[in-house]
Amino acid sequence: MTEAIATAPQAEGGASAQAIQTHYDISNDFYALWLDPTMAYSCALWEAGDTLEKAQLRKLDFHLAQAQATDKGNLLDVGCGWGALLDRAVTNYNVKNAVGLTLSQAQTDWVKASKRDNVSVLLESWSDHQPCSPYDAIVSIGAFEHFAKAGLSKSAKADAYRSFFKWCHDNSTADCNLSLQSIVYENYDEGNPNPFVEEIFPESELPRASEILAACDGLFEVVALRNDRAHYAKTLQCWYAGLRKNREAAIAMMGEVVYEKYEKYLGVFVVGFHTGTVNLTRIKARKIAKPVVIR
Repeated sequence: MTEAIATAPQAEGGASAQAIQTHYDISNDFYALWLDPTMAYSCALWEAGDTLEKAQLRKLDFHLAQAQATDKGNLLDVGCGWGALLDRAVTNYNVKNAVGLTLSQAQTDWVKASKRDNVSVLLESWSDHQPCSPYDAIVSIGAFEHFAKAGLSKSAKADAYRSFFKWCHDNSTADCNLSLQSIVYENYDEGNPNPFVEEIFPESELPRASEILAACDGLFEVVALRNDRAHYAKTLQCWYAGLRKNREAAIAMMGEVVYEKYEKYLGVFVVGFHTGTVNLTRIKARKIAKPVVIR
């Protein structure tokens, strides 16, 4: 685990930098054992015959297309992970400037080490980010799950989500499109949380799709929404198989306790998506440049 814990805070109501790094900074090499070469750590987009890598690249292309990123001057990736979408944006979509935000020091170091032209990564939350110029396109994949802490009241949770869309509205061009991907609660009782999941993702609380839609109301017009929980079950099955295949290397690297914790976590989430306890939502939203009312 990285020794230096970033002090940059998440937006009020969201997971702290320390909580984010507890999960994402345990070891880049460990994640590389069971993720595909893109290092994409979110649900892929599958078609028949796909490898995991091909399905992950399709997912990146899907979001860049939804954000209408081709030839854009400034693209923002909120929660950029290990930078796969940033790289794809500048190499395949002629994006002039791709900016990634993350609270993970390990991910920041990984992206910076690539030294890709026209890509920059910042160790800061979206709420602290002050762009040099408005963004023409915004993508956020697998970060929204960390924008509200467990235990918040419904109103506080709604405010946290609303703040994100208000920030995106205030820091984007009039024709900006936003592509968002998030795990969401489905057939689940939030009043009876799973303590093991909270151990894996401390300080984080999933939204419901309805909460995302309410949060962007009047700021971004929802153009399309996909329910892709079967895609996440398949993605997790691949990660689970990859981790088990590399069991000895993973234990040598991280120890048996960490290995067993991650094996259990991936298995639990496979079941969750398979049964519909949780779901995977992908949303395309178009900025409402001149809202009539912003509540």
